[in-house]
Amino acid sequence: MPVAGRNRGGGRVTRRGRMLPVVVTAVAALLAVALVVVFVVLPRVRGDRRPASAPADARMSRSAVPAPGDPVSMRARRIVDGMGLEERVGQLVMAPLFAGSEPSALQGAIADRHVGSVLLIGNWRSGVSGVREAVDGLQSYVKDGSRLIVATDQEGGQVQHLTGSGFDGMPSAVEQGAMTTDRLRASAAGWGGQLAAAGVNVDLAPVTDTVPGDRGQNDPIGALDRDFGLDAAGNAAHAAAFVAGMRDAGVQSSIKHYPGLGAVRGNTDFTADGIVDTTTTADGAEIGAFHTVIAQARPAMVMMSLATYQRIDAENPAAFSSTIVDGVLRGHQGYDGVVTSDSLSAAAVSGTPTDQLGVRFVEAGGDLVCIGQSAYVTPILDGLTAKAKADDAFAAKVARSAERVVRLKLEMGLMS
Repeated sequence: MPVAGRNRGGGRVTRRGRMLPVVVTAVAALLAVALVVVFVVLPRVRGDRRPASAPADARMSRSAVPAPGDPVSMRARRIVDGMGLEERVGQLVMAPLFAGSEPSALQGAIADRHVGSVLLIGNWRSGVSGVREAVDGLQSYVKDGSRLIVATDQEGGQVQHLTGSGFDGMPSAVEQGAMTTDRLRASAAGWGGQLAAAGVNVDLAPVTDTVPGDRGQNDPIGALDRDFGLDAAGNAAHAAAFVAGMRDAGVQSSIKHYPGLGAVRGNTDFTADGIVDTTTTADGAEIGAFHTVIAQARPAMVMMSLATYQRIDAENPAAFSSTIVDGVLRGHQGYDGVVTSDSLSAAAVSGTPTDQLGVRFVEAGGDLVCIGQSAYVTPILDGLTAKAKADDAFAAKVARSAERVVRLKLEMGLMS
């Protein structure tokens, strides 16, 4: 039986009456918890963990990293685990085949040293059918049932290595920059289709550099009209369109030359002078153009410059800089795709012993050593192998880089 009492107004109240406010309070609390679950917890369960105000860098970083437990990455790891050291090292090398050379010039490198990528270099004037014949020959030397990455520099204008019947003459990048991005994407799909027909599966383009000053004083890019001729945002938009168009045709791309060659005087291919950039920073607009393209277009590769960047790492060329490769590109931006080098047979790095070129690149976080001179292939392979045999930590880096290259090959259908 309820026990009688008095409320503050002097009226009677039972114990049940005193419990009513407690019940109401408890129900209100439960409703509040339910609202928190509906509007806060469930969106996070669905994966929407980023508030609308999240910085652009955070969005870029997540877009560039494979999801944990990604089955392609797991498959790549299993494949690399089953490789010997020389096979792993071979996946890290892109050997050159010059126009006019027989594919058999690379038979030993591919069949015996396990080189997994080839660069078609020089002035190939044999048209689509001639290039295809050479590529088919190269592919026939692969022993394990996989296929090679076959790349070339097909930028347009003064840098177009493949010409002849079936290849359109490509306008310069500056002319491409005058196109709408939709038109450029459609054009790139057409050029990519020609590359695919020739057996080329990676275009080492587009140039994503921004030239902030006098174009004529920038030998590697501005003077040759190799950039899109716009500001950083415009260059990024056009580079993303180029990458998308190539992918529409089944051809992958490498943006270059990270973090930008637009603010140096000398051409790193031909000189070690005038190749120190004193203005580019790790958070500036010029490097930001690359980060935008990575986030929006997800290029298969990022090619490292051979210039030195005084305001990021004054001691090392970008390709040999762990601060830039592992710190800025991989660490800050979260990029975990293939990092390739500009040609390591270039004059800019001629002071480094040939057998140490690949070692320095992989130590910095790079994956795929691009080589522009045939005589460099064997010393670079030997240097990588010797260092990995002597240094377990370096051997682990070789394995990790091989995984990234193999993962790309799986994604491209070159391995199964």
